[in-house]
Amino acid sequence: MSTTADKVWAVGRPTIGTAVKVAGRLKVYGQERVPLTGGLVIACNHFSWIDPPALGAASPRTIYFMAKVEAHRVPGLGAFIRAFGTFPVRRGESDRDAVRTMRTVVRDGLALGLFAEGTRQPSGVPGVLQPGAAMVALQEDVPVIPVAIHGTQSWRPNRPISLAWGEPIRFQGLPRGGKGYKEASATLQAKIRELFDFLVEMHAQGRPDGTPPR
Repeated sequence: MSTTADKVWAVGRPTIGTAVKVAGRLKVYGQERVPLTGGLVIACNHFSWIDPPALGAASPRTIYFMAKVEAHRVPGLGAFIRAFGTFPVRRGESDRDAVRTMRTVVRDGLALGLFAEGTRQPSGVPGVLQPGAAMVALQEDVPVIPVAIHGTQSWRPNRPISLAWGEPIRFQGLPRGGKGYKEASATLQAKIRELFDFLVEMHAQGRPDGTPPR
């Protein structure tokens, strides 16, 4: 894929990324767990519009996000997010172009970013995962790293945001099909919830340093 996104991220990380870190009082746990090379799927829960820039600011790698096609059609916003390597998906239907792009991203040794529930969760807790993250990881035999974000529910400036990275997971031995995707997604969902519960506890304690669960 094009290196244009890397150049845009090189500018965006110290500008937009820094602004998000300051406005969101962003604290990151387990960043050292992120593999710095090779194809990777990043699967995160989703509450708010600030989740993508927060995840991007917390990542040591350029993330190629997938976003609903409606966002790409918003004047100004669409061009802006595409500059960062974001590509569209049609929600609620089979989108073969999006699937091909997801697989190409990781096949090219890049990091694919998915908000794995498929939409924002109004409940304020992580929801049920869609099979996309597991499908790409299994089809392309790459690791997937679960991520949880907390504090972006009904977010406002200066409300603290925390993010926790889990350990990379490889789903070796699972079938490349519906059964395998379902089992892998269930594992990912449980890991994200475990990381989320860790963040809730860290917030209750005033966000001390700590090591996220594996």
